Amino acid sequence: MRKLLVLALVGLVAQLIDGSLGMAYGLTSSTLLLVAGVAPAAASASVHLAEIGTTLAAGVAHWRFGNVDWRVVSRIALPGAVGAFAGATVLSSISTEAAAPWMAGILFTLGAYLLIRFARPLRTDRLGGRLRGRFLGPLGLVAGFVDATGGGGWGPVATPALLVSGRMEPRKVIGSVDTSEFVVAGAASIGFLIGLGSEGFLLPTVAALLIGGLIAAPLAAWLVRIVPAQLLGAAVGGVIVLTNARTLMRSAELDGPARPALYALLAAGWLAALVLAVRALRRTRRARAEAANAAPATAAGVPAEASDTASAGEVPADLATTGTPAPR
Repeated sequence: MRKLLVLALVGLVAQLIDGSLGMAYGLTSSTLLLVAGVAPAAASASVHLAEIGTTLAAGVAHWRFGNVDWRVVSRIALPGAVGAFAGATVLSSISTEAAAPWMAGILFTLGAYLLIRFARPLRTDRLGGRLRGRFLGPLGLVAGFVDATGGGGWGPVATPALLVSGRMEPRKVIGSVDTSEFVVAGAASIGFLIGLGSEGFLLPTVAALLIGGLIAAPLAAWLVRIVPAQLLGAAVGGVIVLTNARTLMRSAELDGPARPALYALLAAGWLAALVLAVRALRRTRRARAEAANAAPATAAGVPAEASDTASAGEVPADLATTGTPAPR
């Protein structure tokens, strides 16, 4: 019972992260199950079965908060389902000994990618442009395959790629990725059911993860509007890197002083990424504040230079009397 309560708490925290960041439910849950000694295929199968329920709840919540772009969902979900089914079939056919380092390697790489990605400012300079199907289709295919073989990866592959494009608001990227993951999780579960049979799913684990995720889903869809994705992405990336490094070092039979030295190096990299993420977040907020201050002046026909002068306490001569430009 204590283990199931812990898993339910993990499901709750993982869904809070996933719903507010657009990724990491599978990464967080699969990483914990691997640490607990669960076979890679069974861990991924159980997580994906739980995700059918959590992603449905998350999708409905994101839709109600207006966070979903249905065109993107329709273009990315079906290729993602194909990739997820193929990935589940591949992972089901690999032995546990061979799959453990493979899965840990994928999770480690995705965690490192999160650290690097969220240590830099997120682009929003091309909002309103259209994302083409020839970009969304291959992205969904690759993200779905990585998701099933790594026990997680749909969000870490799809969300940063859409954010980097700069053509969607971050909240709509997160909502669309979470909503389309319902189809991906269903396809992966079918693949695992065919490859492993019903005994491949750890049903008590599935139930615990599902309960925690269902509780968190509505709250996460609301948090996406207020939680800084910059900091959350860097924090989650570091946890995933350090946790899966343990499995990789064990597989490589790395012992002695090399192991603590490598942990220290990874921790230092995580700290550096967090510092860079804070700086990037501050720069982004400062730029938005400057743009917001410039917008009223521009709308009133006031040149930016005049606005800057006024903000410094000096009033231009043609504004001193009436507050509007004198006719020329």
